[in-house]
Amino acid sequence: MARTALITGASSGLGVEFARQLAAKGADLVLVARDAESLERVADEVRAKTGRTVEVLAADLVDPADLARVTARVADAEHPIDLLVNNAGFGLPLDFAANDIEDEARHLALHVEVPMRLSHAALQGMLARGSGKIVNVASVAGFIPRSTYGACKGWLISFSRWANGRYRGEGVTTTAVCPGFTHTDFHARMGLPKGQEGIKPFMWLDARTVVSQGLRDAARGKAVSVPSLRYKTLVGLSRLAPPSLAARVGEQGRSR
Repeated sequence: MARTALITGASSGLGVEFARQLAAKGADLVLVARDAESLERVADEVRAKTGRTVEVLAADLVDPADLARVTARVADAEHPIDLLVNNAGFGLPLDFAANDIEDEARHLALHVEVPMRLSHAALQGMLARGSGKIVNVASVAGFIPRSTYGACKGWLISFSRWANGRYRGEGVTTTAVCPGFTHTDFHARMGLPKGQEGIKPFMWLDARTVVSQGLRDAARGKAVSVPSLRYKTLVGLSRLAPPSLAARVGEQGRSR
């Protein structure tokens, strides 16, 4: 297990669950998110339950100065990061033409540029040490046409597959964890009340299961982790579906 893990988007949702499970496995943590107060609450909970060291780094990752601070922490050779979890993200309405283009640009930066920069910084030290893991929280939306959210997650999946193949032989693995619809506060932050996402109950996943299966697959060095058989089946079927049908499927509900 990693000695120190840095988790972005750690103040809520899957980020909190990654913090809980990694600390329970013996990792010290660096928690990154915009909301310092929420981060401190998570840090206090983890410290109380596990006794692990938890560092809090409040930062808005789409702000260049804040991103530079986090990148420097990832690259700090004196306090190395053994596991990087790129989890920070947010959703937008699926109607790209109606969305504010500046919101779309921030969305792109957070889902693509930020994990790219942090992965690049992490790889320098990990490759020098001959060990390390990167976990990129993607989505099953990355396999299905789903506006710019699916496009961003598709990039993350493709990058993770390439990086895992390229650097696994040097001791560093990269895993894209691709959950489907998961019970977190992701949907509420988009203004979608619980139960109004249009998704059948059996399609929802539990955050603990998503994280535990994702960490299990990362420990095994897998390039892509799709938690649950139902979503593995959906991903397989999506490759056979005509583009028009896949796009209609992608319009249903909100993932992650």
